Amino acid sequence: MAWRARARGLSVCVLDRDALGQGASFVAAGMLAPIAEADAGERALLALGLESARRWPAFAEELCDVSDVDVGYRRCGTLVVARDRDAAEALERELALRERLGLAVERLRPSQARALEPALAPTVRSALDIPDDHAVDPRRLAVALARAAARAGVELRPSVEVAEVLPGEGVVLAGGERVAAGQVVVAAGAWSGALAGIPADARVPVRPVKGQTVRLRDGAHAAPGLIERVLRFEGGYLVPRGDGRYVLGATVEERGFDTTVTAVGVYELLRDASEVLPGVLELEVEELIAGLRPGTPDNAPILGRGRVDGLVWATGHYRNGVLLTPVSADLVAAELAGEPQRHAFGPDRFAEREITPPAEALL
Repeated sequence: MAWRARARGLSVCVLDRDALGQGASFVAAGMLAPIAEADAGERALLALGLESARRWPAFAEELCDVSDVDVGYRRCGTLVVARDRDAAEALERELALRERLGLAVERLRPSQARALEPALAPTVRSALDIPDDHAVDPRRLAVALARAAARAGVELRPSVEVAEVLPGEGVVLAGGERVAAGQVVVAAGAWSGALAGIPADARVPVRPVKGQTVRLRDGAHAAPGLIERVLRFEGGYLVPRGDGRYVLGATVEERGFDTTVTAVGVYELLRDASEVLPGVLELEVEELIAGLRPGTPDNAPILGRGRVDGLVWATGHYRNGVLLTPVSADLVAAELAGEPQRHAFGPDRFAEREITPPAEALL
């Protein structure tokens, strides 16, 4: 958002409590999966995700050109597999939903799935091939965005904590320094709803949702390139980076601001993954890490101006923050430039819960 806002001629400063991009972005697996994540009750969110996915190839290419950083964008597709009869029946329902929505998806027999990914277990019951769901490396993405923003003239200030927001004036830092700004964008992830200085009736309902992940890599006893496509299964997913590294995730836990990694969380991820991809147990463990997704009551992001002048929200992306990066950046940058955007994701939707966001949201 800072990069896009600067391109519109705005003076921009980014304040980050930690090192740049070390929050949810650092833990995220990087799936660009609006089709795999499609839900019948979230039509507006699906439309937003599909539009953002459409923008991703050009976005990744542009970012690579200006930053000289490869963000790891892979047109790998996604394979959703069922390991037993119940999961296979659920997969049929998921297939029917996506066909009704006109989304690109194909049912595969077990033999067809194993032809695409030979490392799959022979016990896999069925699979769905989703060719248009891809992946990116969020850690590389954060580095590229920071470099692109800095080269464009954005002031980046890591390791600076905001103590209070002063809408229309700027912010106060933990050490007492004031940073003046006519507009403040709250993009603090799971912490967005708790910042001091924002009136109670203007706050947004964002909560932390914990996710534990296991980062793996090809080892001496594992066949290189275990899998090429993103693999989704009941209980998790495995995202290959294309360089011998993989991200296995992720738990979904309502534990507040807890980011501890637990033995049971790691065990369940490895157990579920190994039932459909036995070779995962031969990989080496590179890292165990947990992060906090910013969840909202309707699982959709909060974008745009609310009830307070000078305050713009960009938070609540839950499981789709990386996917929604291009479209969120464009929407917020336009808002900052004085071009109000019509969509279903404004903060005021939570003030009157009886109003249902329209399915045909304009993007």
